[in-house]
Amino acid sequence: MPKAKLDLKSLSDQDLKDKLSEESLRLKKVTFSHAVTPIENPMSIRFMRREIARIQTELRRRALGF
Repeated sequence: MPKAKLDLKSLSDQDLKDKLSEESLRLKKVTFSHAVTPIENPMSIRFMRREIARIQTELRRRALGF
């Protein structure tokens, strides 16, 4: 089961960038381990990609000033 969604609007820009780098690294590790030996829940990769997309969207929204 996926984790509860994080409230991204309450985080600072630096916190979002840190979170983005952590999640990207975690996704790479999980993807690699899944290629070697299948993980229990392959849908977790999709949830990680979507969380990364949410963080990137929030950063882009702030950069555009919306």
